[in-house]
Amino acid sequence: MNAVVLAGGPLDDVARLQRGAPNKAFVEIGGKTLVGRVLDALHASASIERIVVVAPPSAWGDDDLRGVDDFRPDGVRITESLRNGLAGFQADDDVLVAASDLPVLTAQAVDDFVERVGMLGADVVYGCVEKGEHVRAFPDVPHTWARMADGTFCGGGMVAIKPRSLPRLERFIERLGAARKHPLKLASLFGWDMLALFALRRLSIAQAEARASKLLGAPVRALISAYPETAVNVDRVSDVALARKLISAGNANA
Repeated sequence: MNAVVLAGGPLDDVARLQRGAPNKAFVEIGGKTLVGRVLDALHASASIERIVVVAPPSAWGDDDLRGVDDFRPDGVRITESLRNGLAGFQADDDVLVAASDLPVLTAQAVDDFVERVGMLGADVVYGCVEKGEHVRAFPDVPHTWARMADGTFCGGGMVAIKPRSLPRLERFIERLGAARKHPLKLASLFGWDMLALFALRRLSIAQAEARASKLLGAPVRALISAYPETAVNVDRVSDVALARKLISAGNANA
């Protein structure tokens, strides 16, 4: 499978910790940038063919980006970066899209994700991790958890997308972004029935997949990864110290 790493984004509080970093992807964790750690896992994976990095052009010469097959400029919005990253790939082929802030990602986790994506046969496959698995491996790493009828889960940092679904996915992401702070708009997007089931913890993954597939007009599936490192990311300044602690303890690409 081909892979796209999204290493764009603004100069946020995390990025300001590293002098000269254009965004948080280029903050060093244990002597290597966050995006460099993700790339190490992808390079070591037996399942990945080409790797495309979407990042500010000013960062394309970074030492940790050596060995990348292609570079694409990031956009102001994530939909622009996604469009740039997927450009040129076959419409019906699955493409792995990875976040650039996964400090303990491993090749084994990538291989498992790719193998299972092939079994699902969906246009969009969204990675997630079950809470028990995550807490056993990384008890100090906080998350926002979604309580479903099947269990409690958090989102992961890898998605698989068939480029043919991108136009519809872009529209959905834009609608979701516009509605995220407005409950009534969210309800109109997902449906009051879905929100009610979720609030009562009766919404199943299968029901969520069915509604997402209907909204997108293409098959959407969730992939519950047995590798909790796929959900360890760096969103806040406090996450940087935690990531450095995990690396120093021997996790992933230390």
